[in-house]
Amino acid sequence: MMFETRATIIIPAYNEEKNIAATLKSLEGLGIPADIIVVDDGSRDRTAAVAREAGARVIQLQANMGKGRAMEEGLKEAAGPVVAFLDADLGETAVQAKKLLEPVMAGKADLAVARWPDGKGRSGFGLAQGLARWGIKKLTGFGCSSPLSGQRALRKDFLTPLEGGFGVEVGMTVDALRKGARMQEIPVDMRHRATSRDFSGFKHRGRQFCCVAGVLAKRFLGGVPWK
Repeated sequence: MMFETRATIIIPAYNEEKNIAATLKSLEGLGIPADIIVVDDGSRDRTAAVAREAGARVIQLQANMGKGRAMEEGLKEAAGPVVAFLDADLGETAVQAKKLLEPVMAGKADLAVARWPDGKGRSGFGLAQGLARWGIKKLTGFGCSSPLSGQRALRKDFLTPLEGGFGVEVGMTVDALRKGARMQEIPVDMRHRATSRDFSGFKHRGRQFCCVAGVLAKRFLGGVPWK
């Protein structure tokens, strides 16, 4: 398939020196013209150096600003109408981003989000996932299978300023759908590191739930009718 423009792939990364090289190596087989930007979000390891050695363009933040801010910094350098966001720890499965980029670059969708296989790419008890699914449905009428998926491609004109924290994907989805985006959830066979089921993992999921709740509350209170 031939495309008239290049995509920009933005990869926010924090302390991912063990995974980023494999992710970037996998993207070499994408078969789609794309510029790759790794945003090192104040890592304390060699994430930035490893990404540069792998041939990626690197934006290095001096302090950890959070995923949403890192994504915004990447967007400032993104040329062309189509962007994709990928996690840094996808490893050899990152090449599956092709499935997300193709429908957007071909004009068949405005937003394509990875639909994870059952049992992969998620962990915990699903409270944040359930809340996100419910909120997106109420606000837009669209029923999402993977509302928290960070793997997505979209046209830049359907973007609004990104939320900080772990609610960034939910805000992006709601805002794009409200602007009339044609959204597809694309089955993929991606894998990445699951959140642990220890105190640290439960703390992470608690923060995620609170961030999702805050993002949804802002939109419920914003004066736009529920669907």
